[in-house]
Amino acid sequence: MTPDQILVLTILLATVGMFLWGRWRHDMVAVMALLACVLAGLIDPAAAFAGFGHPAVVTVACVLVLSRGLQASGAVDALAARILPAKAGIALSLAALVGLGAVLSGVMNNVGAMALLMPVAMQLASRLELPPGRVLMPLAFGTILGGMTTMIGTPPNLIVSGFRAQSGQGGFAMFDFTPVGLSVAVTGTLFIVLLGWRLVPAREKAGTEGFETGAYVTEVRVVPGSKAAGMRLREIETRLDEAGAQIIGLVRNEVRMTAPQSSRKVLAGDILVIEADIEALPEVLATLGLKLEEAGSSRTDDAGEEGERQNGGEHKRKGDEARKNKDEDGNTRDADHDSDGARSTADAEIALMELVVRPEASLIGRSAMDLALRTRYGLNLLAVSRNGQRSKSRLRTMKIQAGDLLLMQGPLEALAEFAADSGCVPLAERELRIPDRRKAWTAGAIMACAVGGAALGLLPAAISFALGVLASMAFRTLPLRSIYDSIDWPVIVLLGALIPVAGTMESTGTADLIARALLDGVAQGNASVALTLVLVVTMFLSDLMNNAATAAVMCPIGIGTAAALGANADAFLMAVAIGASCAFLTPIGHQNNTLILGPGGLRFGDYWRLGLPLELLVAAVSIPLILLVWPL
Repeated sequence: MTPDQILVLTILLATVGMFLWGRWRHDMVAVMALLACVLAGLIDPAAAFAGFGHPAVVTVACVLVLSRGLQASGAVDALAARILPAKAGIALSLAALVGLGAVLSGVMNNVGAMALLMPVAMQLASRLELPPGRVLMPLAFGTILGGMTTMIGTPPNLIVSGFRAQSGQGGFAMFDFTPVGLSVAVTGTLFIVLLGWRLVPAREKAGTEGFETGAYVTEVRVVPGSKAAGMRLREIETRLDEAGAQIIGLVRNEVRMTAPQSSRKVLAGDILVIEADIEALPEVLATLGLKLEEAGSSRTDDAGEEGERQNGGEHKRKGDEARKNKDEDGNTRDADHDSDGARSTADAEIALMELVVRPEASLIGRSAMDLALRTRYGLNLLAVSRNGQRSKSRLRTMKIQAGDLLLMQGPLEALAEFAADSGCVPLAERELRIPDRRKAWTAGAIMACAVGGAALGLLPAAISFALGVLASMAFRTLPLRSIYDSIDWPVIVLLGALIPVAGTMESTGTADLIARALLDGVAQGNASVALTLVLVVTMFLSDLMNNAATAAVMCPIGIGTAAALGANADAFLMAVAIGASCAFLTPIGHQNNTLILGPGGLRFGDYWRLGLPLELLVAAVSIPLILLVWPL
């Protein structure tokens, strides 16, 4: 083993270890690996950032933009309305939903497809009276399976194609993944629809009045004159029990007591931290005359607090005094107009809305205070639901995590803007996006032309999709200010940083070294066994770390294994592509899995119940097909 190989292996093991540890973001770890290789003299500093110009990186960015165009124009909403049955049984409804998710994932980013169909899945769970998790997990897994079918369906496929091009054989064509990927996707979808959904634990039962997403932790203030002022905590708890709520803390003079004595007397101005279902919140407030802390302290209520009524998510302003407000300098102004003449939120439709925090959301690790929700958006954070866990922090200082459910209050336009800016998915999404038929057709045509140009070999994939983005900008299918917001920059940075690192593994012979170790230790020189081993190892890593990172790490190993055996490298690259897309065992293996954790009321250990049989099925179907389509 040469000194360079020792260095590369050390950096590789440290990188994988940090990926699995999860302490730092994947893109940060990838940049650390890149810079470590540069400082170790393994990568020429002049070529350190050449990976950011790689066609696979450009194609991923462009596909994300075109996917957002389909989403923003309402094209997918119109498609879902036509395909999904309004009245059907569980099997047919799930087949239509999961099938649509898989089809969409073949031509657009699978996280985007999941975000689009998630509100539909919640409504379907309500109609079928199923626990949300039994609809959300099949949809999440279906969208992951659908990404296997085309080159643009998921980043690992693009990465695999890029490595093939680097080896001198040229990249894969658009539908080279289809024979194996489509067969696996269809088989997996049938298993999920017919049997698999029953394996998902029934954590919650959705009622017919709407979906339940777990208990919220929220804060209510004891206002002067309320029934609660002067009562003992035990008396209040008795009243709250009737509404299915409970007290889990009390705040007095900015000091929080996590387990206050039941004999303590409640005073006006105290803040009660309570746990309640969203449907029970209005009853809790009405029972004791309490007021939501965040809503009650909003700036728009300074002059008209008594003129506002809240009841189950419908808010109306009364009285002329609510039409006056104070500006940032304390001067009284007409609340109908802000400083530049635009209409303010005084006459806007005020609503309650639930938002689920996506894994890549910009607000992760930040609090309502950090986000300046009121001054920037005019919104209030009323409550947070976090997989049944209670936070010891105040609501306004609680650090938001991926999968959290946020109960927000404010104008619909402001809620839509916040959801778009922060990367959250509104569970009442149809209220926020108005489909534009002309733009929907234009966005669909642009995507079809981009896919066709790449599939027919008329243009390289990166060029074809870059032209598609340019056309989207020219025809305004997506607001120009949203173009760069549509790109998942952590994924782009991860790919751009790891591609040179992976090249170093190949140039130093480290990939061949690892491949020979696997062959000698496990496969014993058998190509079919080696292919199965590459697939299984890739599956395992993908369940624990980012699938794009897994593909970038395993591609050189797959190519090296094929070279050592004198076998067809394409078969091993296909095994990497399939394995990297099979992240079904944990909520951290894929963004779609993380996205359903909160709304589905799921736990970390719930995924393997459906995920393990599905991964075994994928392996059983894909290995023979790879050997058939890409003979060794």
